[in-house]
Amino acid sequence: MTGSAQRYLTSMSRAGRNGGTRRRILIATDTYPPDVNGAGYFTHRLATGLAERGNDVHVVCASAAGRPAIEYADGVVLHRLRSASVLVHPTMRTAVPLGVHGHVARLVDRFAPHVVHSQSHFTISRAAIRAGRLAGTPVVLTNHFMPDNLFAHAHLPGLLHSTAGTLAWRDMIRVAYEADYLTTPTERAAKLLAEKGYSRPVEPVSCGIDLERFQPRPEERSVARAGFGLPDRETMVFVGRLDVEKRIDELIRALPRVAERRDVQLALVGTGQRQEELRRLAHEHGVADRVFFLGFVPDEDLPQVYVAADMFAIGSVAELQSIATLEAMSTGLPVVAANALALPHLVKEGENGFLYPPGDIGALTRRLLEVLESPRRAEMGEASRRIAQTHDHRNSLERFEEIYDKVRSSRPGLARRGILTRVPAQSRRRQAMAA
Repeated sequence: MTGSAQRYLTSMSRAGRNGGTRRRILIATDTYPPDVNGAGYFTHRLATGLAERGNDVHVVCASAAGRPAIEYADGVVLHRLRSASVLVHPTMRTAVPLGVHGHVARLVDRFAPHVVHSQSHFTISRAAIRAGRLAGTPVVLTNHFMPDNLFAHAHLPGLLHSTAGTLAWRDMIRVAYEADYLTTPTERAAKLLAEKGYSRPVEPVSCGIDLERFQPRPEERSVARAGFGLPDRETMVFVGRLDVEKRIDELIRALPRVAERRDVQLALVGTGQRQEELRRLAHEHGVADRVFFLGFVPDEDLPQVYVAADMFAIGSVAELQSIATLEAMSTGLPVVAANALALPHLVKEGENGFLYPPGDIGALTRRLLEVLESPRRAEMGEASRRIAQTHDHRNSLERFEEIYDKVRSSRPGLARRGILTRVPAQSRRRQAMAA
């Protein structure tokens, strides 16, 4: 435990008893950096952004190394719980269930948060939702869940995959009813919850991006390419996990036809289970010299990835928002995307790019060429930037603060005293351990 973390912990109980004017926010998440995924990145930006705005923020998440630890970083106290590898995902870890409910209940008791904000319905987030309810603390839940993003790694037979997805949605909806307020990243994601059986209101709140970090810099394109070892020619880029649900093979299959008319290359940023399979596919299609696997790119270097590109391409059918697409748009890149889930909300046909039917390689090829050969390519990039500007992360942070205040004000005791009249800790721990 770091000295900074120790100082925060020794002051937690005092802060909880004395109230105070700063919002105390406990964020519970089952994925957090160094995990590489959109939900983990969003939660990190949410926590650090709220802390920068003067809130007292604690995050409870799984340990990256297996052992429990308390850390202090970027103005946020991290409570990392003992973890183990996830069977259905090669890189993620999950909290060991034994003792999680009791640990989270004790954390809620000591920290006395004004709001618990859970990011999923899995082990840690579920424990936090229930601990918050037992303590009388308002609970906000943001849903990032898509079964395709989880079970794609489980190699289940088709029928079993469908059954598992149905059961997973049913479980998610059941847990969602325990929260006081539910948000999703997009309107399409909110509609999806309704389609799956959730009947209460859901508010779309964009994950948001840092518009200042991701800015158009076309004059630096050649230098940026050199920095990543890319030849100085037209470049399509994809950023994300190289896993089955991202359907990157479609981009590689389309590349030979596009290369017949354009001197173009594809840069893939990220790692994943399909990397070697995708390398073989590039060789089989004769474009191994045009497909570049850049691997994991540190967050501080990520803006340059988009600067190096002429356009962004994504074939995923499981995006509830797609932060990578927003980052590319903020950098001024036209986009070609699969016509699936939330992507049509970002890509306006003919304005900032084009959509194609998932799996239709011919249509994908035509759309890629339409962007690359269009005299309006620069205008499309400008349109992307304008659309991205409606997703400023500062607006998202402000809206979440308003939601926190809204759920707090709905509890008279909380509004009057700064914290709720609390269930006795010993009793609550017994209830939580039994949950």
